[in-house]
Amino acid sequence: MGIIAWILIGLIAGFIAKAIMPGKDPGGVIITILIGIAGGLLGGFLGKVIFGVDSIDGFFDLSTWIAAVIGSVILLILYRVITGNRRRA
Repeated sequence: MGIIAWILIGLIAGFIAKAIMPGKDPGGVIITILIGIAGGLLGGFLGKVIFGVDSIDGFFDLSTWIAAVIGSVILLILYRVITGNRRRA
């Protein structure tokens, strides 16, 4: 249940990250959703380590959602930096 919860949070966090950082991404919507899922998982891990939030009990905690969105934004920035440099070369 914990992994499924983080995937759902990641989907939503990916959309929120895209809204925070609008722009044309090289991979389109599908890549952004996948980055959101990975960011949600990263945020879940960071939430456990930093805030001590359990992944099942903490589904509705604000810190869980903030960590997921921050993880998604970080991964989206990294993706844009990596693919942006590759397109110019």
